Amino acid sequence: MTFEIASRLTEIFLCLAFLQQGVEHLRRFRDERRLFLARSALCLLVISGVGAPWPLVGLALLSLATLVRFQGPYNGGSDRMGLLALWCLAISHLLPTQAWREVVFGYLGAQLTLSYFISGWVKIVNPDWRAGIALQQVFRFSAYPVSEGLRRWADRPRVLRMMSWAVMLFELAFPLTLVSQASLAAGLTVAALFHLANACLFGLNRFFWTWVATYPAILWLQDRLF
Repeated sequence: MTFEIASRLTEIFLCLAFLQQGVEHLRRFRDERRLFLARSALCLLVISGVGAPWPLVGLALLSLATLVRFQGPYNGGSDRMGLLALWCLAISHLLPTQAWREVVFGYLGAQLTLSYFISGWVKIVNPDWRAGIALQQVFRFSAYPVSEGLRRWADRPRVLRMMSWAVMLFELAFPLTLVSQASLAAGLTVAALFHLANACLFGLNRFFWTWVATYPAILWLQDRLF
């Protein structure tokens, strides 16, 4: 995958993720509607390729107003990854040389890789995760309107312990998928299915769209390094 194709795909997928998020704010406070309508308009310009790269730069600057409005990335990790991807893309477009543009875009791919590894490390040093208790609490006390059938999974401690270890080991081993295109494709498929399951079961849809949007960056990085 060439740098140009990977960068362009990341732009498009990220803006589609932003558009999906913006729908949530169309019936909220007036200042929120204005902010997210402006962001949606810029996203459509980025997707269409009109005036590139300035709509993308405009999105990056508008993200500062979003941070002020919500006193930070209000939706946690998914918003942080979205902001990281957005600023990496915007800065990459503004840099004068191809080499520096690739460095910034490669940084996004490296951060995506680390996001999985660090998530696995944080879990495995936590005794509740190793024992399956943390995942048990996720099923039992989820704040999202999940079914009672899903909550009954909390009564299967052995299964949840196995699931916990499967998640932790996959996340810790994720950097190893970079050794080949085939292993990376397999790793990203498993990761995407994991995010999709979280979206369907617990309503964590932002993580799915945001993380998948950055996958072209790591695909390009793997091809560039190996």
